[in-house]
Amino acid sequence: MSRSSGFSRIVKIRDLDDGALVKLSKKLGLALSDGEMFQLRDYFRGIGRDPTDVEIQAMAQAWSEHCCYKSSKLYLKKYLSGLRNGSVILAMEDDAGVVAFDDDHAYVLKMESHNHPSAVEPYGGAATGVGGIIRDVLCMGAQPVAILDSLYFGDPEFQGDAKGSHSTKFLASGVVRGIKDYGNRLGIPTVAGSVYFHEGYNRNPLVNAGCVGILEKKNVIRSRASRPGEVLVLIGGGTGRDGIHGVNFASSSLDSENRKSTRSVQLGNPIIEEPLIHAILEMVDANLINGMKDLGGGGLSSAAGEILYAASLSGIIDLDKVHLKDKGMDPWEIWVSESQERMLVTMDPESVKKAQPILKKWDLDSSVIGKVTDGGNLVIQFKGEKVLDLPLEFLTSGPVYARSYHESKPSLTTAIPMETKNYSEFLKNFLSSPNVSSRFRIIREYDRTVRGGTAVSAEVGSPGLGTHSDSAIVVPLPGSRKALILTSGCKVPMVEADPYSGTLASLCEGVRNIICSGGRPHSLVDSLNFGDPEDPEIMGQLVTSLRAIGDFSREFDLPVVSGNVSLYNRSGEVNIPPTPTFMIVGLLEDASKSLSSDFKENGNSIFLLGRILPNLSGSEYLRYFGIQSGAPSPGDLKDLKYLSHLMERLSSRSLVISAHDVSTGGLSVCIAEMCFGNGIGAEVDLSSIYGMRTSVKLFSEAGNAVVVEVPHGREDEFLKECTSLKPLRIGTTGGGMLRINDLEIVIVDSPVKDLMESWNSGLEKILP
Repeated sequence: MSRSSGFSRIVKIRDLDDGALVKLSKKLGLALSDGEMFQLRDYFRGIGRDPTDVEIQAMAQAWSEHCCYKSSKLYLKKYLSGLRNGSVILAMEDDAGVVAFDDDHAYVLKMESHNHPSAVEPYGGAATGVGGIIRDVLCMGAQPVAILDSLYFGDPEFQGDAKGSHSTKFLASGVVRGIKDYGNRLGIPTVAGSVYFHEGYNRNPLVNAGCVGILEKKNVIRSRASRPGEVLVLIGGGTGRDGIHGVNFASSSLDSENRKSTRSVQLGNPIIEEPLIHAILEMVDANLINGMKDLGGGGLSSAAGEILYAASLSGIIDLDKVHLKDKGMDPWEIWVSESQERMLVTMDPESVKKAQPILKKWDLDSSVIGKVTDGGNLVIQFKGEKVLDLPLEFLTSGPVYARSYHESKPSLTTAIPMETKNYSEFLKNFLSSPNVSSRFRIIREYDRTVRGGTAVSAEVGSPGLGTHSDSAIVVPLPGSRKALILTSGCKVPMVEADPYSGTLASLCEGVRNIICSGGRPHSLVDSLNFGDPEDPEIMGQLVTSLRAIGDFSREFDLPVVSGNVSLYNRSGEVNIPPTPTFMIVGLLEDASKSLSSDFKENGNSIFLLGRILPNLSGSEYLRYFGIQSGAPSPGDLKDLKYLSHLMERLSSRSLVISAHDVSTGGLSVCIAEMCFGNGIGAEVDLSSIYGMRTSVKLFSEAGNAVVVEVPHGREDEFLKECTSLKPLRIGTTGGGMLRINDLEIVIVDSPVKDLMESWNSGLEKILP
């Protein structure tokens, strides 16, 4: 490189041979492929000049996997386009999805991963993941009202390695602290989520953060400019050198070298984000903002390019106008920095002055950094010098790859272990295993009720006891009883065994979580975490999963309104298990009619609704014994649709007073967790479940089934309502014991207190 006439450097790529060009990409941290570097060289040969350092760094940001979805865009469009219904206001167009809530209001939802940064620096990576997802919701003009997280860690015994991988204990505790500190300090409740442990995440944990917000429909802000003549205003924290090359880092596999790249991890500051939220919402109410983008991955390079390109407009930007927190930054560093707590807005020039009292009140810095122009080249200047002058379409759209893929045929056979001799002892031990045990050591770190809108959090039941809820329920509007129901997660072993049926099973579980809370599923976002897309097997996993999402969404008329794809989740030669994570939002007309998972009274009847299938594939029971699983069965989708409608009717008439879906751990764990909430035992008989071994009845996770508590004396009303679905009466609530019989043999006979103590001990060694 040689210095140009002023502040940028000319990067001489036109005369470089192929080998030198590839070395240059690595030296500059561009993370572009060989072919992409050759394409850039050819482009600049065509226009007769070499790029500046700002231009080549901007291209690397815009063409990263993280920003342009070059490996997944083709297949996302093929399988997920058009998945919307009459409730959808915005889907797959802006920074988050927007869906009608009532006549005047809409809710905004988004989920996104922050995996690579969390692998290197778990506290900061998780914290900035939360901050970023909140700003994605904020930039639509919405008040954030709830946070969710779905976390995936390695084997609890993994101690790290010499290549820089951290231990599971270090990663898990750091991630949880990061989420806790950011959300709690902002005063936004973290209400729901999931945690899963699997050796496939030993060196590459996954941190998926979701957020939901509420706004008046008239206040929806688009993630795009409106017209020439607007000004571009940067609001919030100063721009620094943290987060340099963050998207490049996230778009390549983890190795010992880039694990050292802590410069790529952004530094979060919730003390700035909290007033930023207030100021932005005041400016939205005052009708001062025309368009808005969060500055996350790619920084200004991504936000400015996308907000202009989405409107088929362009702009002139002066980087020396950007307010900084680090002195002496080069123009390219300012352009690609991913410093947090920043928003880019487009405003009419006369609105800038009107906004100043609001920004002053909240002690926020702002900079008018440019203006919107008619379409054409984006021009970036620094102290009068032009440091970037490129067509936005070339700069922003990025390449699109039709990567080759192979959809493997899953195994259809699964070994079944011998029947356990002492199920009472086994269940006690099983309940303490990492993926079955209580999540209270995580849940209780989070403020779940701040703002007063949380009707049901991740924990329900009596003080000193308690159990997991299937979903969280949040009432977002003061004076209203209408509620949002929130859940997220993934059936990792099932997806690993078969991406198609496992993806369907994950979505089915999300729907069951919603209906067990008394509501109906309303919208869906995905956060798709996969390994190296240049591996046809891994690409096949992604394509298969996308096909399943499309099939499910069409069957349920459940719109996919936003999403995220995170690829290159690989360390060395080890790819993560395919992990499509789903956040489903449901609606409940009256939060006072919600259901929870804890048994309420002695002497009530316990019924099984839906079907448990005779298939242990993808179950925690098999993983407990270290048995490789074959393809699971997600159950019949039409049965689940009927069950969904039925549960809504039963709940509205109070014919069901508690409900819990049969999922991780199977029926035995489902019933045990229902006992834990209030310390109420149960007498259960499995004899009416035909055609299965006892172990399958107890631990199968296949099919679509829920356990419900029906008030004593209302059983006949309940059965009359279930005209097309034959419920099985399997027991009665009461006492302090959990007794399970099968074919007149007592197979479990344990004090609820003992089982609960074991259940509560599972994460002690991981999160002391």
